[in-house]
Amino acid sequence: MNKEKNLWQTVLQQLDETAKRINLEPWIHQKLQKSKRELTVSIPVKMDNNSVEIFTGYRVQHNITRGPAKGGIRYSPEVTLDEIKALAMLMTWKCAIVNIPFGGAKGGVVCNPGKMSEEELERLTRRYTSEIISIIGPERDIPAPDIATNSQTMAWIMDTYSIDKGYSVPGVVTGKPIAIGGSEGRTKATGRGVVYTLLNTLKHLDLNIEGRRVVVQGYGKVGSVVVDLLFKEGCRIIGVGEIDGAVYKADGLNINKLNKHREKSGSVVGFKEADIISNKKLLELKCDILIPAALENQVTEDNASRIKAKIIVEAANGPVTPAADKILKEKKIFIVPDILANAGGVTVSYFEWVQGLQSYFWTEREVNLKLRDIITKAFYKVLEISLKKKVPMRMAAHILAVNRVAEATRIRGLYP
Repeated sequence: MNKEKNLWQTVLQQLDETAKRINLEPWIHQKLQKSKRELTVSIPVKMDNNSVEIFTGYRVQHNITRGPAKGGIRYSPEVTLDEIKALAMLMTWKCAIVNIPFGGAKGGVVCNPGKMSEEELERLTRRYTSEIISIIGPERDIPAPDIATNSQTMAWIMDTYSIDKGYSVPGVVTGKPIAIGGSEGRTKATGRGVVYTLLNTLKHLDLNIEGRRVVVQGYGKVGSVVVDLLFKEGCRIIGVGEIDGAVYKADGLNINKLNKHREKSGSVVGFKEADIISNKKLLELKCDILIPAALENQVTEDNASRIKAKIIVEAANGPVTPAADKILKEKKIFIVPDILANAGGVTVSYFEWVQGLQSYFWTEREVNLKLRDIITKAFYKVLEISLKKKVPMRMAAHILAVNRVAEATRIRGLYP
């Protein structure tokens, strides 16, 4: 039986190890172990059958020392306060790594969105917004989409918040539709950032991208973008999977045909030009590059020894557990950690926030070029620390992030 720690315990352990390595002052360490604010709300919603269901929602702001809190909102039956706290802390580090002026936040509602109508989801979103409205805003905390939420969800939040204020406030959320102040390039930003970090990794390892065998677990908003971009770069995508199963083809999937199949059937499973395998087997395929783009705790102590990839790029949050990390290190697998690899989304969210404040919007090309520059700079800064201190990329990323937040904390001091 798997006895891995939950994600909250994992991020606390990572912070403790980082604090020890950089000799962090105890008072700053203690401050960073705690969330600045944790809000739990009750969300009564009238369902389509006229019954009323009471949902539980959370909004956690981990740290706002470097700027307003920033983080997504997820809808899932699996949402817990510990998970939201952990993801908020990871957002703090993510923003610090790419050096944008945000702190970390995260939100979630315990619900099963797959069994709710569009109208029910709208009522849920608007009531949740009204419950957290006192702690969000362009200068306070800026939500964004996450698991099972999208641009329409953000539009409902923006509208609810704006009605309360009496005027339009596009800067209250990012990931909005273009028609109401969203940014070009935002939808594909996280996946594009993953690809930029991979390209830099291959350059560092002196490897070509063409013909590289790639496996991607998760075919949603991030994984599907990663697959499309890498397919165009000439990679052989030998396996992809989502919640109900995975498909595999040794000489490479035809992604254009796979996407057409998925549009019709709603799943990659059943694609006739590939073999159906389990997600467990998908992770253990022999490949050059493994990209977990689903949920946390996918590579654990139980299966790490069977991972055959040379490079792992963490498109998801926390897909590799600390125990698995040690095994993968012994196998000399190069890991690009989540707080670096998937920082493209929050980077372009920052661009969207800036554009909204200025009411001046950029082209998709401008957005993508700025994103590439920021991700590349962050990658090489983390790599420099990794090589200089002889530590894995994950520890190097945490050293960079915690040092930046600690420096801001020191400079601002304590009040009173």
